[in-house]
Amino acid sequence: MKKEPLYLKIYNDLLLGMKEGLYPAGSRLPSEKELSEQYQVSRITSKKALEMLSDGNMITRMPGKGSYVLETGEDTGQKKQDGAGTGSRRLLGIVLDSFGTAFGGDLLAGIERECRRTGFYPVLKCTYGSMEEETRAIRELTALGVSGIILMCAQGEVYNETVLRLSVEKFPIVLVDRELKGLPIPFVGTDNYSAARELTEILLRRGHTENCFLSHPFMRTSSVKARFNGFRDCHLEHRLLTGESLWITDIGSMLPTPDENEVAEYEDVKKIEGFVKAHPKVTGFFAVDHTIGVMVYKILKRLGLEREKEVVFFDGLDEANDSNPVFTHVMQGEFLIGVRAVKCLRDRIEGKEVAETTYIPYRIVQGEKK
Repeated sequence: MKKEPLYLKIYNDLLLGMKEGLYPAGSRLPSEKELSEQYQVSRITSKKALEMLSDGNMITRMPGKGSYVLETGEDTGQKKQDGAGTGSRRLLGIVLDSFGTAFGGDLLAGIERECRRTGFYPVLKCTYGSMEEETRAIRELTALGVSGIILMCAQGEVYNETVLRLSVEKFPIVLVDRELKGLPIPFVGTDNYSAARELTEILLRRGHTENCFLSHPFMRTSSVKARFNGFRDCHLEHRLLTGESLWITDIGSMLPTPDENEVAEYEDVKKIEGFVKAHPKVTGFFAVDHTIGVMVYKILKRLGLEREKEVVFFDGLDEANDSNPVFTHVMQGEFLIGVRAVKCLRDRIEGKEVAETTYIPYRIVQGEKK
């Protein structure tokens, strides 16, 4: 009997792992290097196995980040059915408050990938957190004739009236990153509450029993609120109290804006620095996003306290780009959020039922232990 080629063995083993749940949707497969070491083969052989999975539309390969499992049962022939290559020009509106290396870039990559696969043309607008800009962007996109909109809604204390109107009119919209509770608009994103509890649990296990929660002013934003609730409930579960004296919830300079605001950043730095000096027993800092987390770390480092205190946060670099991470942080499944958002929007456009909430798996990247 002819022996099975090694690349085919790797392919079949990975495929079996995906079917049996060892590698669920959104998870990262072993790298070419890891597979070559595991199977004692060349990287060319392991690369071929991964390329076969990618060609079969079972994984997506992201340069510098790794290979990630797509949802099972994806129809590789859907592209033709959906009109790609037929000359149809179907536009999708993408409205984000901003995007960057820490969060948003991979989300856009996922959106672009699925749009390209299904014959849609994405049209991007950024609002920089302004509800007025969000209204303008939505009006421009609907005037352009987009079939639907993927929306990362502007952070605020009230809902955008334009979004409310479109919801009533049943215009196809899918939300990413932030939910609008009470509105029948599908949401694709992260289970922020569970991720925040898990992140807080790590702080507590490492001996940080007095912890500061840091966020920008919009505490009622669904993602921020969920992260705060996870932080608070984890403390309560351990019979530890946390109160407003240990929260900094008005860090305005880290909000997305088209221009830098050095004055506001200076004020935020002084505020955090003053808190650190006034609360020497606080050794843990939970930031709702990467930019605030890095700001806190720089302050601690300047004060010579970075070794005795710890900062955790959401988003940032994954292991592929940071082989020795300093910070423990949540890595959201951005790419798959983008892919799934386009799929949900396509289904809404076609009048199909869509789940109200779709959570994409997240990962906790463990930073170096003190």
